[in-house]
Amino acid sequence: MNAAQTSPAWPALSLSEWRDTDATLHMWTQIVGKTRLALAPMENHWWQVAFYVTPRGLTTSAMPCGDRTLSVEFDFISHALALKCSDGAERGFALAPMSVADWFAQYQSALRALGVEPKLMASPVEVETAIPFADDRTHASYDPDAAHRWWRIVAQADRVLKRFRGRFGGKQSPAHFFWGAFDLAATRFSGRPAPRHPGGVPNCPDHVMVEAYSHECASCGFWPGGGPVAEASFYAYAYPEPPGYASHGVLPAAARYDTQMREFILPYEAVRLAADPDAALLAFLQSTYDAAADLGRWDRAVLDRPSSLWP
Repeated sequence: MNAAQTSPAWPALSLSEWRDTDATLHMWTQIVGKTRLALAPMENHWWQVAFYVTPRGLTTSAMPCGDRTLSVEFDFISHALALKCSDGAERGFALAPMSVADWFAQYQSALRALGVEPKLMASPVEVETAIPFADDRTHASYDPDAAHRWWRIVAQADRVLKRFRGRFGGKQSPAHFFWGAFDLAATRFSGRPAPRHPGGVPNCPDHVMVEAYSHECASCGFWPGGGPVAEASFYAYAYPEPPGYASHGVLPAAARYDTQMREFILPYEAVRLAADPDAALLAFLQSTYDAAADLGRWDRAVLDRPSSLWP
Protein backbone atom coordinates (compact mmCIF):
# COMPACT_ATOMS: atom_id res chain seq x y z
CA MET A 1 0.00 0.00 0.00
CA ASN A 2 1.41 3.42 -0.90
CA ALA A 3 1.04 6.57 1.17
CA ALA A 4 -1.96 7.72 -0.89
CA GLN A 5 -3.82 4.54 0.01
CA THR A 6 -3.25 4.51 3.75
CA SER A 7 -6.25 4.45 6.06
CA PRO A 8 -7.02 7.84 7.65
CA ALA A 9 -7.65 5.91 10.86
CA TRP A 10 -3.89 5.39 11.18
CA PRO A 11 -2.30 8.86 10.80
CA ALA A 12 1.36 9.58 10.15
CA LEU A 13 3.41 10.66 13.17
CA SER A 14 7.19 10.90 13.27
CA LEU A 15 8.74 11.16 16.73
CA SER A 16 11.15 13.81 15.47
CA GLU A 17 8.31 16.17 14.49
CA TRP A 18 6.66 16.19 17.92
CA ARG A 19 9.46 15.24 20.31
CA ASP A 20 9.08 18.40 22.43
CA THR A 21 5.30 18.01 22.68
CA ASP A 22 5.76 14.32 23.48
CA ALA A 23 8.11 15.14 26.36
CA THR A 24 5.83 17.88 27.75
CA LEU A 25 2.67 15.82 27.47
CA HIS A 26 4.46 12.94 29.19
CA MET A 27 5.06 15.19 32.19
CA TRP A 28 1.46 16.45 32.21
CA THR A 29 0.13 12.89 32.25
CA GLN A 30 2.52 12.04 35.09
CA ILE A 31 1.09 14.87 37.15
CA VAL A 32 -2.45 13.56 36.71
CA GLY A 33 -1.20 10.02 37.19
CA LYS A 34 0.22 10.96 40.59
CA THR A 35 -3.32 11.98 41.55
CA ARG A 36 -4.50 8.48 40.69
CA LEU A 37 -1.62 7.03 42.68
CA ALA A 38 -2.59 9.15 45.70
CA LEU A 39 -6.34 8.45 45.61
CA ALA A 40 -6.98 4.97 44.17
CA PRO A 41 -6.68 1.88 46.41
CA MET A 42 -3.81 -0.47 45.59
CA GLU A 43 -4.38 -3.22 43.01
CA ASN A 44 -2.11 -5.96 41.75
CA HIS A 45 0.67 -4.86 39.37
CA TRP A 46 -0.24 -1.17 40.01
CA TRP A 47 -3.27 -1.43 37.74
CA GLN A 48 -5.03 1.20 39.85
CA VAL A 49 -2.78 3.97 38.49
CA ALA A 50 -3.45 3.45 34.78
CA PHE A 51 -5.49 5.63 32.43
CA TYR A 52 -8.05 4.40 29.90
CA VAL A 53 -8.81 5.43 26.33
CA THR A 54 -12.04 7.36 25.77
CA PRO A 55 -13.71 8.55 22.54
CA ARG A 56 -11.98 11.90 23.10
CA GLY A 57 -8.73 11.15 24.91
CA LEU A 58 -7.55 9.52 28.13
CA THR A 59 -9.26 9.30 31.51
CA THR A 60 -8.31 8.34 35.03
CA SER A 61 -11.82 6.88 35.43
CA ALA A 62 -13.54 7.49 38.78
CA MET A 63 -11.16 7.91 41.71
CA PRO A 64 -12.42 7.89 45.33
CA CYS A 65 -11.93 11.11 47.31
CA GLY A 66 -13.78 10.95 50.60
CA ASP A 67 -17.43 10.16 49.93
CA ARG A 68 -17.15 11.58 46.40
CA THR A 69 -15.41 10.42 43.24
CA LEU A 70 -13.26 12.44 40.86
CA SER A 71 -12.26 11.83 37.26
CA VAL A 72 -9.71 13.69 35.15
CA GLU A 73 -9.81 13.47 31.36
CA PHE A 74 -7.42 14.69 28.70
CA ASP A 75 -9.56 15.71 25.71
CA PHE A 76 -7.43 15.65 22.56
CA ILE A 77 -10.28 16.79 20.32
CA SER A 78 -11.17 19.99 22.20
CA HIS A 79 -7.65 20.14 23.70
CA ALA A 80 -8.78 20.61 27.25
CA LEU A 81 -8.36 18.99 30.65
CA ALA A 82 -11.63 18.26 32.46
CA LEU A 83 -11.91 17.53 36.19
CA LYS A 84 -15.34 16.27 37.29
CA CYS A 85 -16.70 15.26 40.70
CA SER A 86 -19.65 13.04 41.49
CA ASP A 87 -21.40 15.95 43.23
CA GLY A 88 -21.54 17.82 39.92
CA ALA A 89 -18.61 20.18 40.53
CA GLU A 90 -16.33 20.69 37.55
CA ARG A 91 -13.15 22.52 36.68
CA GLY A 92 -10.84 22.52 33.69
CA PHE A 93 -8.47 24.43 31.48
CA ALA A 94 -7.15 24.43 27.93
CA LEU A 95 -4.27 22.27 26.77
CA ALA A 96 -1.89 24.79 25.20
CA PRO A 97 1.84 25.58 25.17
CA MET A 98 2.76 25.97 28.83
CA SER A 99 5.65 24.97 31.07
CA VAL A 100 5.24 21.93 33.27
CA ALA A 101 5.69 24.22 36.29
CA ASP A 102 2.82 26.46 35.24
CA TRP A 103 0.66 23.49 34.25
CA PHE A 104 1.29 21.87 37.64
CA ALA A 105 0.28 25.07 39.43
CA GLN A 106 -2.89 25.42 37.35
CA TYR A 107 -3.79 21.77 37.91
CA GLN A 108 -3.32 22.04 41.67
CA SER A 109 -5.49 25.17 41.69
CA ALA A 110 -8.27 23.27 39.89
CA LEU A 111 -8.05 20.43 42.42
CA ARG A 112 -8.24 22.85 45.34
CA ALA A 113 -11.27 24.55 43.81
CA LEU A 114 -12.98 21.14 43.89
CA GLY A 115 -11.98 20.58 47.52
CA VAL A 116 -9.57 17.80 46.56
CA GLU A 117 -6.03 18.09 47.92
CA PRO A 118 -4.21 14.77 47.51
CA LYS A 119 -0.59 14.51 48.58
CA LEU A 120 1.14 14.23 45.22
CA MET A 121 4.62 12.90 44.53
CA ALA A 122 5.89 16.01 42.79
CA SER A 123 8.62 14.55 40.54
CA PRO A 124 8.39 12.29 37.47
CA VAL A 125 9.36 8.62 37.35
CA GLU A 126 10.86 6.32 34.72
CA VAL A 127 12.82 9.13 33.05
CA GLU A 128 16.57 9.72 33.04
CA THR A 129 16.29 13.33 34.21
CA ALA A 130 13.58 13.85 36.82
CA ILE A 131 12.97 17.60 37.15
CA PRO A 132 10.47 18.35 39.96
CA PHE A 133 7.22 19.47 38.38
CA ALA A 134 7.23 22.83 40.16
CA ASP A 135 10.70 23.60 38.75
CA ASP A 136 10.28 22.27 35.21
CA ARG A 137 10.37 25.10 32.70
CA THR A 138 12.31 22.99 30.21
CA HIS A 139 9.23 21.22 28.87
CA ALA A 140 6.71 23.75 27.59
CA SER A 141 5.51 22.60 24.13
CA TYR A 142 2.09 21.58 22.89
CA ASP A 143 1.33 21.02 19.21
CA PRO A 144 -2.41 20.22 19.16
CA ASP A 145 -2.30 18.57 15.73
CA ALA A 146 0.51 16.21 16.73
CA ALA A 147 -1.13 15.45 20.08
CA HIS A 148 -4.38 14.67 18.31
CA ARG A 149 -2.69 12.34 15.82
CA TRP A 150 -0.81 10.56 18.62
CA TRP A 151 -4.06 10.01 20.51
CA ARG A 152 -5.77 8.66 17.36
CA ILE A 153 -2.98 6.09 17.08
CA VAL A 154 -3.41 5.19 20.77
CA ALA A 155 -7.16 4.81 20.19
CA GLN A 156 -6.58 2.48 17.21
CA ALA A 157 -4.04 0.46 19.19
CA ASP A 158 -6.50 0.21 22.08
CA ARG A 159 -9.18 -1.11 19.73
CA VAL A 160 -6.92 -3.84 18.33
CA LEU A 161 -5.51 -4.76 21.75
CA LYS A 162 -9.06 -5.33 22.96
CA ARG A 163 -9.66 -7.74 20.08
CA PHE A 164 -6.44 -9.53 20.99
CA ARG A 165 -7.48 -9.78 24.64
CA GLY A 166 -10.58 -11.71 23.55
CA ARG A 167 -8.35 -14.61 22.51
CA PHE A 168 -7.19 -15.33 26.07
CA GLY A 169 -9.07 -16.89 28.97
CA GLY A 170 -6.49 -16.55 31.73
CA LYS A 171 -5.57 -13.65 33.97
CA GLN A 172 -4.81 -10.57 31.91
CA SER A 173 -4.73 -6.82 32.35
CA PRO A 174 -7.11 -4.40 30.68
CA ALA A 175 -5.72 -2.43 27.77
CA HIS A 176 -4.54 0.57 29.74
CA PHE A 177 -2.20 3.53 29.51
CA PHE A 178 0.74 3.76 31.88
CA TRP A 179 1.89 7.35 32.34
CA GLY A 180 5.26 6.31 33.77
CA ALA A 181 6.56 4.93 30.49
CA PHE A 182 3.95 6.80 28.39
CA ASP A 183 2.70 3.64 26.70
CA LEU A 184 -0.50 1.71 26.09
CA ALA A 185 -0.15 -1.87 27.31
CA ALA A 186 -1.95 -5.18 27.72
CA THR A 187 -0.43 -8.07 29.67
CA ARG A 188 -1.18 -11.80 29.90
CA PHE A 189 -0.09 -14.03 32.78
CA SER A 190 0.85 -17.70 32.91
CA GLY A 191 -0.44 -18.07 36.49
CA ARG A 192 3.00 -18.81 37.94
CA PRO A 193 5.09 -16.50 40.14
CA ALA A 194 8.13 -14.90 38.50
CA PRO A 195 11.69 -14.43 39.74
CA ARG A 196 12.15 -11.18 41.67
CA HIS A 197 12.58 -8.32 39.21
CA PRO A 198 16.01 -6.67 39.53
CA GLY A 199 14.63 -3.13 39.24
CA GLY A 200 17.00 -0.50 37.96
CA VAL A 201 14.46 1.63 36.08
CA PRO A 202 15.57 5.29 36.15
CA ASN A 203 14.04 7.34 38.98
CA CYS A 204 11.70 4.53 39.99
CA PRO A 205 11.95 2.59 43.26
CA ASP A 206 12.79 -1.07 42.72
CA HIS A 207 9.70 -2.19 44.68
CA VAL A 208 7.52 -0.75 41.90
CA MET A 209 8.98 -3.16 39.36
CA VAL A 210 8.95 -6.04 41.84
CA GLU A 211 5.18 -5.64 42.19
CA ALA A 212 4.62 -5.02 38.48
CA TYR A 213 6.46 -8.23 37.52
CA SER A 214 5.54 -10.47 40.43
CA HIS A 215 4.17 -13.14 38.05
CA GLU A 216 5.26 -14.55 34.70
CA CYS A 217 3.86 -12.46 31.89
CA ALA A 218 3.81 -11.64 28.21
CA SER A 219 3.16 -7.96 27.55
CA CYS A 220 2.55 -5.93 24.43
CA GLY A 221 1.57 -2.40 23.53
CA PHE A 222 2.26 0.86 21.75
CA TRP A 223 4.94 3.44 22.56
CA PRO A 224 5.78 6.72 20.78
CA GLY A 225 9.48 5.87 20.90
CA GLY A 226 12.61 7.25 22.48
CA GLY A 227 16.11 6.21 23.50
CA PRO A 228 17.36 3.34 21.33
CA VAL A 229 14.05 3.17 19.42
CA ALA A 230 13.76 6.47 17.56
CA GLU A 231 10.32 5.88 16.10
CA ALA A 232 6.80 5.11 17.24
CA SER A 233 6.52 1.35 17.64
CA PHE A 234 4.49 -1.56 18.87
CA TYR A 235 6.39 -3.79 21.28
CA ALA A 236 6.19 -7.19 22.93
CA TYR A 237 8.28 -8.85 25.63
CA ALA A 238 8.20 -11.70 28.13
CA TYR A 239 9.21 -11.70 31.79
CA PRO A 240 11.13 -13.75 32.55
CA GLU A 241 12.39 -14.08 28.99
CA PRO A 242 12.51 -17.80 28.13
CA PRO A 243 15.54 -19.28 26.33
CA GLY A 244 15.26 -18.90 22.57
CA TYR A 245 12.77 -16.04 22.72
CA ALA A 246 15.01 -13.43 21.06
CA SER A 247 15.69 -15.65 18.04
CA HIS A 248 12.15 -16.94 17.64
CA GLY A 249 10.47 -16.06 14.36
CA VAL A 250 7.61 -13.57 14.60
CA LEU A 251 5.31 -11.74 12.18
CA PRO A 252 5.13 -9.54 10.17
CA ALA A 253 8.47 -9.35 8.37
CA ALA A 254 9.13 -5.79 9.61
CA ALA A 255 9.25 -6.96 13.24
CA ARG A 256 12.63 -7.39 14.93
CA TYR A 257 14.10 -8.15 18.33
CA ASP A 258 15.90 -5.18 19.90
CA THR A 259 18.77 -6.44 22.02
CA GLN A 260 19.05 -3.23 24.05
CA MET A 261 15.34 -3.00 24.88
CA ARG A 262 15.03 -6.83 25.10
CA GLU A 263 11.73 -6.57 23.27
CA PHE A 264 10.30 -7.34 19.88
CA ILE A 265 9.68 -4.09 18.02
CA LEU A 266 7.31 -3.45 15.12
CA PRO A 267 7.60 0.09 13.71
CA TYR A 268 4.32 1.94 13.63
CA GLU A 269 4.98 2.91 10.02
CA ALA A 270 4.98 -0.77 9.03
CA VAL A 271 1.48 -1.11 10.46
CA ARG A 272 0.22 2.19 9.05
CA LEU A 273 1.41 1.31 5.54
CA ALA A 274 0.20 -2.30 5.62
CA ALA A 275 -2.61 -3.35 3.29
CA ASP A 276 -4.55 -4.40 6.42
CA PRO A 277 -3.16 -2.60 9.49
CA ASP A 278 -5.37 -4.55 11.93
CA ALA A 279 -4.19 -7.88 10.52
CA ALA A 280 -0.54 -6.83 10.58
CA LEU A 281 -0.76 -5.75 14.21
CA LEU A 282 -2.72 -8.83 15.28
CA ALA A 283 -0.11 -11.04 13.60
CA PHE A 284 2.59 -9.33 15.65
CA LEU A 285 0.66 -9.60 18.91
CA GLN A 286 -0.22 -13.26 18.34
CA SER A 287 3.17 -14.46 17.11
CA THR A 288 5.09 -12.77 19.94
CA TYR A 289 2.66 -14.24 22.48
CA ASP A 290 3.08 -17.66 20.85
CA ALA A 291 6.84 -17.35 21.28
CA ALA A 292 6.56 -16.39 24.96
CA ALA A 293 3.92 -19.01 25.83
CA ASP A 294 5.43 -21.92 23.92
CA LEU A 295 9.02 -21.34 25.00
CA GLY A 296 7.88 -20.55 28.55
CA ARG A 297 5.78 -23.74 28.67
CA TRP A 298 2.52 -22.04 29.56
CA ASP A 299 -0.54 -24.27 29.91
CA ARG A 300 -2.07 -23.04 26.70
CA ALA A 301 -4.82 -25.66 26.66
CA VAL A 302 -6.20 -24.00 29.79
CA LEU A 303 -5.29 -20.38 29.11
CA ASP A 304 -6.08 -19.85 25.41
CA ARG A 305 -9.54 -19.54 23.90
CA PRO A 306 -10.11 -21.77 20.83
CA SER A 307 -9.44 -19.86 17.62
CA SER A 308 -13.05 -20.50 16.61
CA LEU A 309 -14.07 -18.11 19.41
CA TRP A 310 -11.63 -15.33 18.56
CA PRO A 311 -13.19 -11.92 17.93
